[in-house]
Amino acid sequence: MFRLQGSKVLAVDMTGDAVKAKNGSMVAYDGQMAFKKLTGGGEGLRGMVTRRLTGEQMTLMEVRGQGTCWFADRASEINLVTLQGDKLYVESSNLLATDGGLRTGTTFTGLRGASQGNGLFTTTIEGHGQAAIMSDGPAVVLRVSAQYPLTVDPGAYIAHQGNLRQSFQSGVTFRTLLGEGGGEAFQIRFEGDGLVYVQPSERNTIAGDV
Repeated sequence: MFRLQGSKVLAVDMTGDAVKAKNGSMVAYDGQMAFKKLTGGGEGLRGMVTRRLTGEQMTLMEVRGQGTCWFADRASEINLVTLQGDKLYVESSNLLATDGGLRTGTTFTGLRGASQGNGLFTTTIEGHGQAAIMSDGPAVVLRVSAQYPLTVDPGAYIAHQGNLRQSFQSGVTFRTLLGEGGGEAFQIRFEGDGLVYVQPSERNTIAGDV
């Protein structure tokens, strides 16, 4: 069972089951725990080959045991996502932990990934269970519907779930309109029905300023 202690520490109560977590993110535990580094983002040899070919990097460890294990990473804010057979798309650098039964993989993101400087592929998580994702500052969860598409700064994007279509667009920005002469040259547009997670801090992207 995943639960938050504050907003920056994830506690996982375990009864002999396993979780997958970012390598090195364990900060404390009680009871009996065993730790094992996983290859290929927890997807074995095939996953290792796929991730090397796609450039999507993710190093996970498996934690199995009885007791409670606590995880954190660089004082990042942690957000819990519950999956009920659906799929979560998340930047690998923003993934902290998942239930052991959830499946991870990679998927093509096209120009969205290129604009972020993170490659053309991103991590997917699917199945039934919980995932913990990280953000630089408290994350905001934004609803996308048929009537209300959403445009997101690539540097602020963390993850999304639901039946969403992505497109990559360029154009004038708010800062350009204000006459400041700078801003993000590219944005991601989401259409359909689902949720998008964004953080209040922009990572550096190769899209750069206008």
